[in-house]
Amino acid sequence: MTFIILKPKKEESLLRFHPWVFSGAIQKIEGKPAEGEIVEVLDCNRQYLATGHYQIGSIAVRIVSFEQTTVDDHFWKDKIRKAYLLRTTIGLVSDANNTYRLVHGEGDSLPGLIIDVYDDTAVMQAHSVGMHLIREAIAKAITEVIPEVKNVYYKSETTLPFKAPIDPEDGYLIGKDTKKYIAKENGLLFNVDWLRGQKTGFFVDQRENRALLEKYAKGKSVLNMFCYTGGFSVYAMRGGANLVHSVDSSAKAIELTYENIELNFPNDKRHSSFAEDAFKYLNANEQKYDVIILDPPAFAKHREALRNALKGYKRLNARGFEAIKSGGILFTFSCSQVVTKEQFRLAVFSAAAESRRNVRILHQLTQPADHPVNIYHPEGEYLKGLVLWVE
Repeated sequence: MTFIILKPKKEESLLRFHPWVFSGAIQKIEGKPAEGEIVEVLDCNRQYLATGHYQIGSIAVRIVSFEQTTVDDHFWKDKIRKAYLLRTTIGLVSDANNTYRLVHGEGDSLPGLIIDVYDDTAVMQAHSVGMHLIREAIAKAITEVIPEVKNVYYKSETTLPFKAPIDPEDGYLIGKDTKKYIAKENGLLFNVDWLRGQKTGFFVDQRENRALLEKYAKGKSVLNMFCYTGGFSVYAMRGGANLVHSVDSSAKAIELTYENIELNFPNDKRHSSFAEDAFKYLNANEQKYDVIILDPPAFAKHREALRNALKGYKRLNARGFEAIKSGGILFTFSCSQVVTKEQFRLAVFSAAAESRRNVRILHQLTQPADHPVNIYHPEGEYLKGLVLWVE
């Protein structure tokens, strides 16, 4: 066993159960750990603090246990069992919904691991070398805990540290699913392409927010910006919208949106889609809408990009206020983890003030319960959203 010895007083975050050890907190390392190896973290008096995966970089250890225990296949299976119990307890797994997040990194005490389930297939992403090395054990645990899951697809080529001495390859760890896959979310159907799509193939985290939009859509004209697979558009259609426009710069995304609209509402003339840059579309289109959804990709993936990201959110929301009718409803989001709720709200507030319109907050939105936030790791609250009434 390799031991990570911390500098004096650097154990305080671990005593508060924060799941990261930063490299600057380390006094010395006893042993020569390979990246991804299980190590024990001790304070300067050699008292046990935690167990985790060692990695090279600013975050030196990602904690998997604050109790001294044997980390083996049984350990990982117990983690998966507890994660699944949470999803069944909140009633998420049902006949109307076979799509959910099974593991959400630190939120499920499995830092560096994401698992989404689509009916009988689980799609796994590793964001740390430690989780990459135990992928087979995790896949086996999933199928043992959830008998309905027959296939486990591993998709980590683009998520693992690029300097790590590994050669990850996407592919099935268990089973092989060659059919075109259709997921069910709140009774609606969606094509999921985990082979070529973004993330694990679908943005599960907007499920409850899409359902909220449905309640506001009846009789409305709706604009869904950055539509990706058209999730918000499909819900708006079921909610009784008179017109739905879906916009995304990716032609592939527009194709997926079209397929999902046809899957649920074949030959329905209320929907149109446009493969165009968001700002170009808003600048060129003089039409005003009753409901607008602004759900862009992360404008800031690291702190160095924060300032430009906040300018981007302000600019985007300013265009949203210009394009919405009086009495309209604006759904606006940020999925940038480095952008705080306060910073995002300030960006939206600044855009509203410039528009000189009366704006009220109806809802403050976040990620759903299958994307839990570890109370000791507030950084895990990445999704921020506001629903605004615009006079």
